[in-house]
Amino acid sequence: MGKRVAVVTGGIGGLGTEICKHLADSGCVVIAADLASRAERIEAFRAEVAAYGDAIRFEPLDIADFDACAALIRNVQNEFGSLDILVNAAGITRDTTLRKMTADQWHSVLTINLDGVFNMCRNVVDSMCERGYGRIVNISSVNGQTGQFGQTNYAAAKAGMHGFTMALAREVARKGVTVNSVSPGYCKTAMVMSMPENVRTQIVADIPVGRLGEPSEIARVVDFLISPDSGFITGANIPVNGGYFMDF
Repeated sequence: MGKRVAVVTGGIGGLGTEICKHLADSGCVVIAADLASRAERIEAFRAEVAAYGDAIRFEPLDIADFDACAALIRNVQNEFGSLDILVNAAGITRDTTLRKMTADQWHSVLTINLDGVFNMCRNVVDSMCERGYGRIVNISSVNGQTGQFGQTNYAAAKAGMHGFTMALAREVARKGVTVNSVSPGYCKTAMVMSMPENVRTQIVADIPVGRLGEPSEIARVVDFLISPDSGFITGANIPVNGGYFMDF
């Protein structure tokens, strides 16, 4: 197998950037797909990955747009001949209690965090099955396992993501395609660091290892799952949360 080709949605975020780097370090050509609207962040991302040269590049994408997802995947396949790896890392939050939640706050989170996974997977799964090889990793969340106050929308989307993962894994298991999810705990991302300090302090106090996770610690697990040698792992959810939630 030559250089594997990967698409990472939400690829210019803190977690997405680390995933892109780890995949490139493993010899992949990586397309970081994300919204084109954050010019400053795109510029910062390009500076962060400049040392990787052509191994990592940015492509604009609105994952809420099914046709745009299809076009991106088609363009990647036309240019490189295949798309071997898909990492669905795009996500947003619109936190508030259900009693105060608007329909827009509900739908926007479900559209990006869950519909976006469908939009990407639906458009890539046929070609992966036809080639007899593929790796799909969906980035879920510990809060999809535990629930979280003020996050009925986010928790529902992330829990739904793993249900989707298990079902799709069964559908494509005989085709050489694996589908897994990773559920990060609280990490040093912009989303977590924007929390009030007292809230963050309480969260850290509840994490058995006593600290926030590093984005690189999540990226290492993704890198492991996308390896050609990880073909016997599918339909799994890998928690990476410092012991914040433990399941039997």
